[in-house]
Amino acid sequence: MPMSARDYTWLFTPGSTFAYESGTTGVIHVADGGELWLPTGRVVACDPFVCLGQDDVEPFTVGVEPGRYRVEAAVATLAQPGEPPSGDPHLRVAAARLVIRDEPTAAWELALLPGQDPAELDDEEFYGYGVDAGTGCFHDAAAGASFPVCEEDEGPLWDAFEGSDWAPGPHLVTAPETGHALAAFTSGWGDGAYPTWIGRTAAGEVTCFVTDFFVAPDPDGSAAATA
Repeated sequence: MPMSARDYTWLFTPGSTFAYESGTTGVIHVADGGELWLPTGRVVACDPFVCLGQDDVEPFTVGVEPGRYRVEAAVATLAQPGEPPSGDPHLRVAAARLVIRDEPTAAWELALLPGQDPAELDDEEFYGYGVDAGTGCFHDAAAGASFPVCEEDEGPLWDAFEGSDWAPGPHLVTAPETGHALAAFTSGWGDGAYPTWIGRTAAGEVTCFVTDFFVAPDPDGSAAATA
């Protein structure tokens, strides 16, 4: 079977803890990224440093009503056993969430692009977006072309991360000429491929989109493979 969704309610609960076999522990806090404008309701998740300014990034097949939706990140503070609190803690974004409804999630499904079929996935495989610059984002399908290609360390996306000393985020970045926006964040341990999940209520309404960066260990210790 393809990879299954994890307990994202737990992951987005402040104070949730986990531990690696090495003894390193993690404590979750939830970082608020503000409200993201989705003028068409067609959601894109991608590596913004690679994909911005390109017209070939497709939105997920499941959309939502146009509007403004809260973005937040489950950020893990990592520490060694007995290590005293640090003024410069080790932070990693464990997952990022685009909240559509503040209602309980009853079921999860893998967010898909056109042409992707979960039936073609092998055991523990998933569809996800590739990261080559250590970042991920959410934005509306209409927003991608509003941002310049990220070259020569310039542009509003660079400014947002550099102005925060490369804090994990989320960083809400607005294109000055169009008002389109994206919410960007660092991607867990860095480059790789990461799945996005869609939560639904018991009635089938979309509650959220969650990108998992595999920082918090799976409860069963299983490994992930990418398709």
